[in-house]
Amino acid sequence: MAVRLGALTIGAGPAVVIGGPGADVHWISLRDRRGGVSSAESVAAARAWGAGPVLVEPSSEEDLPLIAERADGVVVGAAWMRASGLVRAVAGLGLPVLLHRHPSATLEEWLAIAGRCAAEGNDGVVLCESGGRAPLGAAAPDLALMRAARGRSGHPVLAGLGADPALASAAVAAGADGLLLDPSAGERDALAAREAVRIVGALTRRESPDSVVAAREAIDRVDAALAVLLERRAELAGTIQRLKPVGGFAGRDADRERRLVAEMARRAPVLGEARLAPIMNAVIEAGLHLAEEHRSAPRSRGADRGTETLGTEASRE
Repeated sequence: MAVRLGALTIGAGPAVVIGGPGADVHWISLRDRRGGVSSAESVAAARAWGAGPVLVEPSSEEDLPLIAERADGVVVGAAWMRASGLVRAVAGLGLPVLLHRHPSATLEEWLAIAGRCAAEGNDGVVLCESGGRAPLGAAAPDLALMRAARGRSGHPVLAGLGADPALASAAVAAGADGLLLDPSAGERDALAAREAVRIVGALTRRESPDSVVAAREAIDRVDAALAVLLERRAELAGTIQRLKPVGGFAGRDADRERRLVAEMARRAPVLGEARLAPIMNAVIEAGLHLAEEHRSAPRSRGADRGTETLGTEASRE
């Protein structure tokens, strides 16, 4: 089941990024307040980060009225998962609930807590798997458990990555409906997470957009993946040109190119060989032209240096 969070839907369509600069959703923990900042001031600051939805983790039940008034959803952190009274009170707010798994909780216990929210009339539960903590303190979500939770419950599931996006691509490929970063995640880490959602998600998550805008956004994600793959292909094609005894256009292998197109058509039967052949011919020729440019560039620089040397010697004469 998908969960609506502000203008976003989690569990249908593209995966989302929660936390860090440029995220789809911002979140804060009122347990981390420092310097005498009030809960209201912390939530207001989160609202000022951008136009996206805001999730808030309470420090106690006293924060729930403020969250109900000013947040789009509420976070039940791993430490709170077994606090049954708080869970019931959170579910009673009627807001979407992001429910972390406690590191020692079993799958059955985790899903039972989600069931308690449903018993309070709140089915808007998003599960978050952050796993235990590695020796160096990096988040290590159990991706197999994450998949099992989604399959057993039908709820959307996030992979909690902390401030380290190293598993972002793996999590998206494993079926995560989103990535949860620490609010303190840096720009580089947040960008890596967003790129994983965009690139890997385009390859692994099929979308059924229901508007022109949504369809164009889906195309943009596919085009981003295409750009990455085309760049990688051009690099590999350049390597082949350096290794072949006869490179360039003279070294083209027509039989191999036909087999390549046939194999692609097996994976893209709607396009078929007739449509794929001119596309791949253009891709191959672009790679050959690029390899020729790279091969001639050193010679051009060498020629320029030679001309400069001759000119210097002539001036001496």
